[in-house]
Amino acid sequence: MIRFTNVSKTFGTKENVVKAVQDVSLEVEKGEIFGVIGFSGAGKSTLLRLVNLLERPTSGEIVVNEKRIDALSQKELRQLRSGIGMIFQSFNLFSSRTVYGNIAYPLKLAGWPKAKLDQRVKEMLKFVGLEDKANKYPESLSGGQKQRVGIARALATSPDILICDEATSALDPETTEEILQLLLKVNKEYNITIMLITHEMHVIKRVCNRVAVMEDGRVIEEGQVFNVFTKPQHETTKNFIRSVQNDQLSSHLLEKLQESKRGKLYRIIYKEGVSNQPILSKISKKYQVEFNILYGNISELQERLFGSLIVEFIGEEAEVNQVIEELEKIVELKEVHYAS
Repeated sequence: MIRFTNVSKTFGTKENVVKAVQDVSLEVEKGEIFGVIGFSGAGKSTLLRLVNLLERPTSGEIVVNEKRIDALSQKELRQLRSGIGMIFQSFNLFSSRTVYGNIAYPLKLAGWPKAKLDQRVKEMLKFVGLEDKANKYPESLSGGQKQRVGIARALATSPDILICDEATSALDPETTEEILQLLLKVNKEYNITIMLITHEMHVIKRVCNRVAVMEDGRVIEEGQVFNVFTKPQHETTKNFIRSVQNDQLSSHLLEKLQESKRGKLYRIIYKEGVSNQPILSKISKKYQVEFNILYGNISELQERLFGSLIVEFIGEEAEVNQVIEELEKIVELKEVHYAS
């Protein structure tokens, strides 16, 4: 559906070159929700703008729907863009047009007959739950309602790709969840490929099938969301994941544990299949080692369970080491160091 091959984009002059995107190779499959995450300046917005040639690549190849887009004629490019909807952080609605008028705008540009246009706008209003707001102007709407209008407008021309540029960044948590639910509905009911960028890891966790992590214009990690969450490789990815896991012990608690000198601390990562088994209890009893769970949570990722525990093991060093050795065969373990 969308394929980047060694794509780079630079701005500026020879004396002052900004490498916004550097040698990116990615493939977004038809019907999936693909997320791109990175901090400000990582290059993710530029990458999205390359999909419909709002920016042209300096080098490399971009293929959309089996067509190399930088080789398209102007007419072919217009046709390509008509199949790509966009929603934005700032909504980009026309303040002088009603909700109905905003959704109808791309249909008018495409030359839809009035009766067909009216039917499509009403269909979109119903889909996003704004039938009663058709004659309202954007200034009277909440942020979530404005984004729903933006989504309805993007869907009006029946695109097969939807590009979301920080679509939830301006919204509160409750409204963000509503918009993410709507995007899942869009993907499921219309089988639209969604490519979204964000700096919020909970957005990736909530809706995406796969994710690419960007830093300094490069993709530093990419894969299934479950795999990236459970086995992050890059420190930047780990930092993003920590922002939603919230499983770091406070320095005060670490200091108290250090003073007690009772045992060793380990972070245990367990996945579906072992989360409902009393493995800690069984193995600890076997070696007469006590354990103290200091933190624990379990969450759902792509309809699979993923959990994290921070456990203190108390006992003779040799027995504790045997417990750790057995656990490592079943779950992922990482020692947590006490405060220095």
